[in-house]
Order: sequence, then C-alpha cells, then structure tokens
Amino acid sequence: MSVADLANAIAILVALAFPAAITWLYFVALAGRRPILQRLAYGIGKSLQFALPIVWVALVQQTPIRPFWPTSVGLPTGLAFGLAVLTAMLAGYHLLLKPAGHLASAADAIGAKIAQFHITTPLRYLAMGIFYCLFHSLLEEYYWRWFVFGQLEQLLPVAVAVLVSALGFTLHHVIVLGIYFGGRSPATIVFSLAVAVGGAFWAWLYFQSGSLYGPWLSHLLIDAAIFLVGYDLVRARLR
Repeated sequence: MSVADLANAIAILVALAFPAAITWLYFVALAGRRPILQRLAYGIGKSLQFALPIVWVALVQQTPIRPFWPTSVGLPTGLAFGLAVLTAMLAGYHLLLKPAGHLASAADAIGAKIAQFHITTPLRYLAMGIFYCLFHSLLEEYYWRWFVFGQLEQLLPVAVAVLVSALGFTLHHVIVLGIYFGGRSPATIVFSLAVAVGGAFWAWLYFQSGSLYGPWLSHLLIDAAIFLVGYDLVRARLR
C-alpha cells in the first residue's frame, strides 16, 4: 500500500467513525447538560463532518470536484424504492405498531430531545422536517455515498465498499435508536437493519448511476415517512 493509499485509508476510517462520535457526544455524553451545549456540539460536529470531504478531496488529494449536474439517471429506481419504503413504513406504523403501542415509549424521549432544540410548535416541526428531508438528506448522500463509498471503492471491491459504507452509515443511527427504544430492544435491532439495507441500496444505486440524485430522492422520501411518524408520536407535545 502506498503512502497515499494509507492516508486515504486513515481518512476513510475517520469519516466512518466521526458521525457516530459526534452523535454519541450530543446524544449521550451531554444528555442532561444545558441544551445550549448539545446544540453547539451538534452544530459544530455537523459542520466539521460535512466540510471533511471537500477539504480532503480538494486540498489534500488536490482532485477537481465534479459539479453534481442534474440528471435523470437513477431517479426512477430511487423513486420506486423510496415510495415502496415510505408506504411500508406508514402502513406498518398505522396498522401494526401504533395500535399495539410499540412506539409509544419513545414519544417522551423524542419529545424531550426536539424540545431541547426549541422544536415546540407544529410549524417548527414542519420546518425541521423540510430541512432534514430536503437538505440534510442531500448532505448525507454527498458524505456517505459520494465521499465515503467513493473513497472505499478505490481501495476495496465494490461489494465490500458497499457493505462497509452501509455499516458506517448505520452506526450513528444505532446510537439514536438505542436512546429512543433501548439498546437491545427489537425496535432498535429491526430499524438498524433497515438503515443498513437503505445505506447499501443507496451506495449500490450511486455506483450504478454515477449520480446522487436517485439516492437523494429515495432518502428524502424515507426521511419524510420518519417525520410523519414522528409527528404522530409527539404532536400532543407541540403547541
């Protein structure tokens, strides 16, 4: 392995672990501390996370960054996957999980967490949902598929790169799910596996299409389903 490959491998390891580290910081280490500390950790951590790919590719590797030109390649597949998962999530929640009360225990934890970020009204919840669905999902695709998977693909077989990037993508979600549903609960295990499948699918779709737009469309639709379910869980706490 060359020095450049070794440096890339270290950068990838940092990129894989950093989102989980900042999630642990503001969700676990700072739990119970002043909300401003959690908000600062979140804002600074996310800024560093999403700056890392540009800094590494442009300044360290000194590789030109291709603009993400709009393209329809991958959009039908991403749309179909996103709609299928959205439909399954909403049907599963309203027909199975909600009547059985399986997610009710998470409502208080979710409500408390969003209140720390001043999400206390339906309008603010809507604004947060729009931000995450439209913008944060794109930033995650740029980070996990364009950068992490793209760098892994240069060092590993494609199937292994898909798997490793999907596991990295899942790790910080496991922390959040563990806080809301319990570390060893069936919900945390099932939802974590679902995140891993989604991450693997989006990496595969990005590899097949060479475009972030299909994964992004799929990602934002699934995020929309998450926020719809979340709203149903916490709407009694929003005034």
